[in-house]
Amino acid sequence: MSTIYNLKREAAKPPRLTGGHRLCAGCGAGIAVSGVLRALEPEDRAVVVNATGCLEVSTFMYPYTAYTDSFIHSAFENAGATCSGVEAAYRALKRRNKVDGTVKFITFAGDGGTYDIGFQSLSGAMERGHDMVYVCYDNEAYMNTGIQRSSSTPMFARTTTSAVGPAQSGKIQPKKDITDILVSHNVVYAAQTAPIGTMKDLHTKSHKAIYTEGPCFLNILAPCPRGWDYPMELLPELVQLAVDTCIWPLYEVEEGEWRITYMPKKKLPVKEFFRVQGRFRHMFQKGNEWMLEEAQAHVDQKWERLRERADL
Repeated sequence: MSTIYNLKREAAKPPRLTGGHRLCAGCGAGIAVSGVLRALEPEDRAVVVNATGCLEVSTFMYPYTAYTDSFIHSAFENAGATCSGVEAAYRALKRRNKVDGTVKFITFAGDGGTYDIGFQSLSGAMERGHDMVYVCYDNEAYMNTGIQRSSSTPMFARTTTSAVGPAQSGKIQPKKDITDILVSHNVVYAAQTAPIGTMKDLHTKSHKAIYTEGPCFLNILAPCPRGWDYPMELLPELVQLAVDTCIWPLYEVEEGEWRITYMPKKKLPVKEFFRVQGRFRHMFQKGNEWMLEEAQAHVDQKWERLRERADL
């Protein structure tokens, strides 16, 4: 089992998320999921549990799925419970020598099914210590049902339920730090990563999560062109800006040890990330400079806190 990232080797693997799905052009979710599944070794099988959401409705139309591995569609609220139950059944069958080979258990859910609706079953699965990986593809709103705000939606972002106008300036609450919350569950491995320009980072963390025994959590930034309002061709640039502004820092927590896995050569101001998205357009209107200042202060505070935890 190779632990060294080799682009040619990984690109040569048969895709486990096949073409023909109906995800939007410029969507980060499909790239994130493909990257996670490529971290599986070719000889190993997987059971994929998918909570209801953009990914599920785009990759599954009964009785067909875009996955080459076993697939279970669960409701918004019980993906963690579904995956942990299947994993427990597998362990029972394994003890009785009724299954052969290695099977890995991976759950995919959006931020609505992770931060909000599915948090209870996710928390229970992690606390019980099931050998599974829970992956959140974070597009920062309920994109599948009309772009409503979630607790993952950033402060000041415009959604269909966090309006912009004289009485309100987008979402007024800051984004929930779900990765920190999962770390407090004493999971063996938790990490934050992103697709496109950081594919090595995504692969390395996915492989580590899949092949680390016990409960693991991955939070992957997955931009949405409809909800974030950006031209689809800007997806790679947008992800890089999220990382270089430290709005979406890349780090991992392994057995309680915090490590930052990417340090920007030059930390960019948050306005560079906001500028290319329509959901933040109002922040650049005259009189709204305070929003940019408050957002910058919030990101700076979070970044310094992360650096302290990583002893940097």
